[in-house]
Amino acid sequence: MSIGSGIATGKIILMGEHAVVYGEPAIAFPFAGAKVQVEMIGSTANTLISSYFHGFLADVPIHMKNVRELLLRLQQDFQTGPVQTTIVSTIPSERGMGSSAAVAVALTRAFFDWIGHPYQKEELMQYVDFSEKIAHGNPSGIDAAATSGHDAIYFVKGQPITSFPLTIDGYLLVADTGIKGQTREAVKSVAHLFDTDRTLASQAIQQIGQETQLAKQAIIGNQLAALGQAMNHAHQALQSLGVSNTSLDHLVTTARQHGAFGAKLTGGGRGGCLIVLTDTKEKAEAISHILLSEGARATWIQGLGVYEHV
Repeated sequence: MSIGSGIATGKIILMGEHAVVYGEPAIAFPFAGAKVQVEMIGSTANTLISSYFHGFLADVPIHMKNVRELLLRLQQDFQTGPVQTTIVSTIPSERGMGSSAAVAVALTRAFFDWIGHPYQKEELMQYVDFSEKIAHGNPSGIDAAATSGHDAIYFVKGQPITSFPLTIDGYLLVADTGIKGQTREAVKSVAHLFDTDRTLASQAIQQIGQETQLAKQAIIGNQLAALGQAMNHAHQALQSLGVSNTSLDHLVTTARQHGAFGAKLTGGGRGGCLIVLTDTKEKAEAISHILLSEGARATWIQGLGVYEHV
């Protein structure tokens, strides 16, 4: 019996959190340090095996509705029989790393592989978008684009997503605070700040946008120090918006004190993850050990040089 397999990476927002809501650019990219692998094989009934659920597809919990509906949609469109689907993921949920989009990408790729269906990226994206709308209502498309590709994603609200090569000679360490990100609360907090102190909020948002543009040029020009500086300035602006917390700030400061070129929160904030830029893998590993001893729950490392991240 044929087995279909599909893989997708996680994603990291490098720059532009919160400011992207107000029309400033954001940069995200595939993060191969954490990934999803899906395998499918023909079965007598639709069953799902994962860390969250093991049983009949019809009985999946509500938070996995997008997985169930995506698989049923694929089976309907291609007139196939039931399958046993196994999902193995190292992407933590609710950490801003694109977990739901990565599952959708890997599942669709596995299904196409199982039935031997050649596909273009546009077809893959249609199914991923279908799943993401169930999971998130009105997704930006950043997660879908980043978890399915190899390049950095440059995104401005209301404009087409563009990509550029992620080719800078450095390493990125991602550290999980162990605290679930509170994106919804953080977004509301920023909106409230606009009501109470529009000047402060506007200045912070504009600075994040400017630092995001500088970061893009630093990546293209292979300027590690400039990228690190942009990350540091962006974190300061995010602090002034009130979307960091003591755990994030402590780990960011610790990373800088131990030789990081730059460090900042990534994603919605109020928890979740931070990212740390270093020039060597050895430095990233050394800072990783320090952050783990200082309270980080888990860490991942990815090279950013040519082909390092593929």
